[in-house]
Parts: sequence; structure tokens; C-alpha cells
Amino acid sequence: MISAKQQVKDKLFDDWPEKYDRWFETPIGALVKQYENELLLELLQPGPQEMILDVGCGTGIFTLNMLSFGPYITGLDISYPMLKRAEQKAKGYPFRAVAGDMRYLPFADESFDKTVSMTALEFLADGQTAVADLFRVTKRGGVVVVTTLNSLSPWADRRQKEAARGHALFEQMIFRSPDDMRALVPQEAIVKTAIHFLKEDDPQRAPEIEREGQKQGLETGAFVAARWVKR
Repeated sequence: MISAKQQVKDKLFDDWPEKYDRWFETPIGALVKQYENELLLELLQPGPQEMILDVGCGTGIFTLNMLSFGPYITGLDISYPMLKRAEQKAKGYPFRAVAGDMRYLPFADESFDKTVSMTALEFLADGQTAVADLFRVTKRGGVVVVTTLNSLSPWADRRQKEAARGHALFEQMIFRSPDDMRALVPQEAIVKTAIHFLKEDDPQRAPEIEREGQKQGLETGAFVAARWVKR
């Protein structure tokens, strides 16, 4: 049985579609979107005609970028308002919206060529079980990409301080390190981070900071992404 606390958490994003999209339209938010999207596409490499499951698709911010490469995408989200906005944005693309919970994916084994989950894992305590279900619905030889918020980043420190002050969204977040991500699956993973600049940094300097962080291969970027190939 799902607890009352979990039910509240599941409804967290119902009031957020507009605020979520507006954040990515700010100068720093646009850069965050750019670099997160670049890392996502590097690891996932979506291709024409591929069947891809996008778990926690939200308002479709990153789904549209994947769709531009020609795959068929099923977008799953627990928030109806977020999912509805994603469906509106993806109109005309091969996109199917499904309301559901990433803890209990409503799909048969090996249904997809690739699966991806963008910044949804931080709302689940049992990340290992959730990622195992992503593997279950992915075909053998297929790719699984999972991204989340990095516990080693200064962004995590700021969010945890805001959570202590009662921020409803940040109170629910579980931050994971690159090593935590590697430990989710008992096989080799490619793990990278992005967003090495801070929210308060000058947007004009942020690209330089990002290039330097990526050049050094730092594991302290705010966004951490892991890629596995299903055996």
C-alpha cells in the first residue's frame, strides 16, 4: 500500500509545469538545459525508428530533443499536468504519453530498444529497484541512461539548505554521487557529470567554467548521468 507521504510526493509536480518550463528560459536555466541535453544525447544516441522509453518525461523539455533524431518515444510520468504539457509539445511527433509510476513500469519485458530517465531518480529512495525495472523493459544489447542530481555538487548543498528552510520540492530529494550511480547496477557503467557552474554565476562566464570542468573530467557537476548496456 502506498503511504500518505508517498502520495503527497507523487503529486509534487502537479502545480509545477509552468514554473518548470520558465526556469529553463532564464539565462542560467537555458545553459543548464543545453549542457544536460548534450550529455543526454551523447550517452543515449537516439536513432531513427528506435523504440525509446522516457521515464519521468515531465513537460517534455528533453523529450523533444530526442524526438528530433527520429525515434518513437513513449513518455511516462506520474504527474498528469506535466504529461499533458509534454503531449502538447510533442504534437506531430511519434510520441505516446502514458501516466504511470517508474517503480512499476506498465510494460512487458524487453519492450524498448533504449530507456532513459532524466532527473526523476532523486524522488525515489530505492533507486536500485527502479533502475532494475528500466533494465527489465529494455531489450538485450539496449542502452539504459539514468540521470539525477549529484550529491558532490555545490548545487546539492544549496538545495539541502533550502530544504531545511521548508522548500517543499527540495525536502523530497535524495542526492546521489557518481559512485552511488555506479553501485545501482552490478556491471560496468559510463558515468559523467555536467553543470560545473553555479546558479549565481555570470551566464557569460558559465560556458568557460563548464568547458574547464568537462576538460578536467570533474565528478562534481550538478548533473550526473550513468549509461549501461544491457547484457
